[in-house]
Amino acid sequence: MKREQTMTSSVVPFPAHIAPAVADEDTASIIAVLQDQLAMAREGRLRSVAVVSVSADGEAIGTQWSCKGSDISNLIGKLTVLTHDMMAARK
Repeated sequence: MKREQTMTSSVVPFPAHIAPAVADEDTASIIAVLQDQLAMAREGRLRSVAVVSVSADGEAIGTQWSCKGSDISNLIGKLTVLTHDMMAARK
């Protein structure tokens, strides 16, 4: 068997149509906030970003950040306080 035949036999076609995702008001709000942050980052108007994410079921809370070295302790402190406040509000 030729090499070309071997390679093409392992190709799996993608589905013809991808089902559109329905974005509710909450999802649209999250996307808008992230797009605003991306726009400011592209314009060079940000030096640090901190994000607290809560899973859809409310069970998992995560934090992420990107910052200059001098901002790290301040951002981690704020994220910690915000995360604890969010966890307390869930109960």
